[in-house]
Amino acid sequence: MPEKKLKILVTNDDGIHSRGIACLVKIAKQFGDVLVVAPSKPQSAKGHSVTLAEPLRLKKKTLFGEDVEAYACSGTPVDCVKLAMDKVLDVAPDLVLSGINHGSNASVNVIYSGTMGAAMEAAIGGVPAIGFSDVNYSEEGDLSVCEKYGPIIVQNCLENGMPESQLLNVNF
Repeated sequence: MPEKKLKILVTNDDGIHSRGIACLVKIAKQFGDVLVVAPSKPQSAKGHSVTLAEPLRLKKKTLFGEDVEAYACSGTPVDCVKLAMDKVLDVAPDLVLSGINHGSNASVNVIYSGTMGAAMEAAIGGVPAIGFSDVNYSEEGDLSVCEKYGPIIVQNCLENGMPESQLLNVNF
């Protein structure tokens, strides 16, 4: 019997057009089928906020190749995870990857981070999640360290599992 292919949800808070999410999609594709649902524009420092007073919109995108289903969402990073898990996917993803954020998400920054808010929403829903950040605030920052070590971290989590309702916060 063939091994089940993993379904990986990728999101962020820097927007669907960021270099960080493109790098994270590249990493995720090494491990399974990838669905991207990310904000249509930057949503940094949104924490765990959700949109209540206006309709949410999803717009299909072809930014990451034909083998990646992708949607730009008019809402927050948490909205993206909620919509992906409730409306886009038939079953919960096997893993949620959020980022790669431009800037640190260490210490109290975690409270304000949309990247970590999205990862927390997945963990609350019982899905293993990893939030990735690059401690370089430039949108043109070098992501080679993330490209090198991101797959190792994901592989380790997949091989060893993660406790239910817990997530990782990785800062490169």
